[in-house]
Amino acid sequence: MIIEAALFVVGIILLVKGADLFVGGGSGLASRFGITPSLIGFTVVAFGTSLPEFVVSLNAGLTGNPEIATGNIIGSNIANIALVLALCGLLNPHALNRDDPANSGMKKQAALMLAATALFIVLAWPGTLSAPAGTIFLLAFILILRALWKEGREEGNLPSRQKGSLDYFLTAGGIVAVIIGAQLVVTSAVGIATALGVSAFVIGMTIVAIGTSLPELATSVVAIIKDQPGISVGNLLGSNIFNLLFVMGIIALITPIPIAETGDLLVMAFFSLAVLPLIYADGRATRIISLAVLIGYFAYIGILAGLI
Repeated sequence: MIIEAALFVVGIILLVKGADLFVGGGSGLASRFGITPSLIGFTVVAFGTSLPEFVVSLNAGLTGNPEIATGNIIGSNIANIALVLALCGLLNPHALNRDDPANSGMKKQAALMLAATALFIVLAWPGTLSAPAGTIFLLAFILILRALWKEGREEGNLPSRQKGSLDYFLTAGGIVAVIIGAQLVVTSAVGIATALGVSAFVIGMTIVAIGTSLPELATSVVAIIKDQPGISVGNLLGSNIFNLLFVMGIIALITPIPIAETGDLLVMAFFSLAVLPLIYADGRATRIISLAVLIGYFAYIGILAGLI
């Protein structure tokens, strides 16, 4: 237990520092290439922070633990909105709905995230995701990326935050630190949970899901504190789409994925819809909604863990 606790602390430190570097580099890259911060968050940052979900879920699927893979993805998508975005809404509510170039594209990304969630639920509802579903997911993912990249490139006229070639090193170094930190946190947390006799699905939905969402948590919270809402929200929305369409698409092509708990798909849909009031309401309402969503999330985790 002492070793796991030490690894947990080191992982948290790497997550926080890595996220700080990542946000700084990502902002510079947005200026360098003339694209919006929300698109950088939606692509580079989102893919980077979703790598833990991809690695953990793929490994779980290939080693005969689909419950952990499914629970991880569904739980991570719930956590990204109900925990991370809601926390961002509490910390800086006015940034989520401010009308400026930094927020450009955010509402369209939210609509696409909800569409991806609906597509996933429709194909997963029969109880199994197989190769045809995986193919549809990957095609949808490519189409979304193409549309958003073209639009983000055309918008331009953003304030410059470039640091020269240092931006590349900040982004790369930040993502490496974030991924290593997340792995340390997840490994230590799963070890503790397993020793306490927690079931595989609950581990996937709670500890693994929250653990693999720590990169999104660290990156988005740092970005919102630094008044970079485009990167913060784009990271979360892009991560959810990446998880559902790319990660699950790849795994479904390799091996069939059973969906045992369809009720959790509805929970994911419910919390995903919370993105709309969080980014459309005014600042004061956003803070109240964020608090309500957070309370709902912790109540849901409590039910899963058998505490409620």
